[in-house]
Amino acid sequence: MPYAAVIRPTVALLLALCLPVLPGPPARAAATGAWTISGLPGGPTAKIALDPLTGALTLAVSRRGAQVLAPSPAGIVTERADLSQGLRFVQRRDRVVAERYTTAAGKRLERRALMRESTLSFANPAGARLDLVIRVAPDGVAYRYRLPEDQGAVLRETSAFVVDQGASAWLARHRRDYENPFLPYTAAGAPAAEFMVPALFETGGGHLLITESDLDGRYSGPRLTHEAGTGTYRLRLWDERVEVSGPLDTPWRVMITGDLATVTESTLVDDLAQDSKVRDTAWIEPGPVLWTWLAGGREAGQSLERQKEFVDYAAARGWPYVKVDAGWYFLKDQWDVTDPDWPATSWIPQLVAYARGKGVEIMVWVHFRDLDTAGERDLWLPTLQRWGVRGVKIDFMDAESQERLRWYDEILPATAEHRLMVNFHGSTIPKGVQRTWPHVLTMEGVHGGEKRTLTTQHLTTLPFTRNVVGSMDYTPMAFHREGRPTSDAHELGLAVTYESGLQDLAGTVESYQARPEAERFLEQLPAVWDDTRMLSGRPGDHVVLARRAGDRWFLGAGVSGGARTLDVPLTMLRGRWLVEVVRDGPAGLVRESHRIDGPRDRLSVPVPAEGGYAAIACRRHPGTTTCDR
Repeated sequence: MPYAAVIRPTVALLLALCLPVLPGPPARAAATGAWTISGLPGGPTAKIALDPLTGALTLAVSRRGAQVLAPSPAGIVTERADLSQGLRFVQRRDRVVAERYTTAAGKRLERRALMRESTLSFANPAGARLDLVIRVAPDGVAYRYRLPEDQGAVLRETSAFVVDQGASAWLARHRRDYENPFLPYTAAGAPAAEFMVPALFETGGGHLLITESDLDGRYSGPRLTHEAGTGTYRLRLWDERVEVSGPLDTPWRVMITGDLATVTESTLVDDLAQDSKVRDTAWIEPGPVLWTWLAGGREAGQSLERQKEFVDYAAARGWPYVKVDAGWYFLKDQWDVTDPDWPATSWIPQLVAYARGKGVEIMVWVHFRDLDTAGERDLWLPTLQRWGVRGVKIDFMDAESQERLRWYDEILPATAEHRLMVNFHGSTIPKGVQRTWPHVLTMEGVHGGEKRTLTTQHLTTLPFTRNVVGSMDYTPMAFHREGRPTSDAHELGLAVTYESGLQDLAGTVESYQARPEAERFLEQLPAVWDDTRMLSGRPGDHVVLARRAGDRWFLGAGVSGGARTLDVPLTMLRGRWLVEVVRDGPAGLVRESHRIDGPRDRLSVPVPAEGGYAAIACRRHPGTTTCDR
């Protein structure tokens, strides 16, 4: 069961948590109006300054003596108080936040977080108070605004992020469902436009991923507005007026920073989120899903017999779930919901019974418009639970307004109450929700496999941007789709490269059967990961990720552009190992074995243009010839 505790900085308690001990509280800055918060050696440092003339706040981030974020404005304006200027310092409070918690899915299940927190209190000339809460972790810096008293509706933030103008940047234009591609720019060279968070920059102090945590119906979603020709990105809220009643904690403004591996492997977004609100999580079971939309479309979803064929194939592969998409749902218009026996007119219960006989569970697609009122939720959610459906894919929310976020606040406990696992599509992205509501096993919010305009440049950027913040339902394995930019082995590697608590596999049965090495690899695909390592990568160029499940490691690799050899260290493999690689051959996928005799050995695999590979590493004992189980 997930748990967390906030612990004051005593050595005994920190050691009890098996966490490193932070150095003593940093010395207060000698100069009036400047404060420094440092974490572990080698990690980032935050510096907050109060301008003595304007009374405005700025926040800067450095790492190992190099600038990551230049002094950037911080402040908030409400209908009753301007807390962005004219401020005076009141007090400072420090503590250490040390937490251990578990998640149902993600880069690793067991999490440990250690952060130094400072709360700097300020007041404006009228006495209205602003608390700036800053946390510094080994992998980043975050801050939020705390208004201890009701200051009315929030009108705007003055928050901004200023990076070096020449910094490399990977940005996606803002879109209400987060489904635009990431493109490369420089910080100053990006157009004057609105961009999504997360946004990735490469600075002199390391990589910087700007994102958010703990967003819910108390507030409004963000986007970044770029000032052309500068390195300044200002935060703009979805709503011009955010309704507030009482004290307020805003979402965390998160800056994950470090080398690219630190950013990629970070769980800071979850570390900052509220702890789980689901006490009993035993019913939450991640796993691969045979997704039938790209495999068969609406027609397949309207056919019980066709869905049984999908169930048969999933059972043969050992996949625990089949997801019936929109097709079945179009038949609901023929049902008379005023009839007490109306659910009997659907064949979904028959499919559930058939699938359970094969060891497979059923998930179904539902449109947001049929769950957007309490009455509709009271009708649909108990019905789906009664049918035996294990999860729902809820689609087309298409907004991060406060109103829509309040809907999430209602649907999340309702689905948990009925023990329905959730995959959100046409949605926001997971900003800590997977810690707070662990039955949310994945979310779309990505320019993913359903799109016809995919590029490998975008695909090799996603592990360092969108997938950093949480599970991502890209829907890989659509081997049958014409115009797919990936080679077969690159596509297969996406099952590891992209983390998703419900990995929706989008291929047709025929396309899998035509690729027996892909079938074999996907039969081995774990439900969850115990650890994640970035072995090599650069956004838009290539990626090699390794993820551990129990005592085996799985590798996924892909490149954008020309053929090359991917040569990576395997420092996590101590002792003797067998690595089975599935790569592109002259006539299709081929499997080859590599023997590893210690952490100094490397794995070298040639890949074609737009190619990649998938691999499994297992302990090598006398007689070991395969990693299959």
